[in-house]
Amino acid sequence: MEIDVVYDYCISKKGAKEDFPFDKDTLTFKVGGKIFTLLSLSDWEAGKRSVNLKCDPERAEELRERYEEIMPGYHMNKKHWNTVFCKNAVNFQLLKELIDHSYDLVWQSLSKKIRKEIEQD
Repeated sequence: MEIDVVYDYCISKKGAKEDFPFDKDTLTFKVGGKIFTLLSLSDWEAGKRSVNLKCDPERAEELRERYEEIMPGYHMNKKHWNTVFCKNAVNFQLLKELIDHSYDLVWQSLSKKIRKEIEQD
């Protein structure tokens, strides 16, 4: 899986914007100013392809038990974030589902006003 595929999918989400709020290496995708996907560009280039995604706590536990490629979020709140390594059992279809879930959680946390503004863009 190449980074441009992940990039294109994340940026295609309604209202999604890319940002580098931490440093020049850490790419984030936000909706309404809140992060739904985070990844390290240098790690991708080095072959360590992973993304951090927001996740419902119960689902996060289930995913971690089911897939060895899904772990508690690195440098994130481990209850609400997973680090997903894009290899073996994690194909693009599963990754898209997890990105969608992360995006949906963030979308639902936005105020009605912000959601309406995004929908009108």
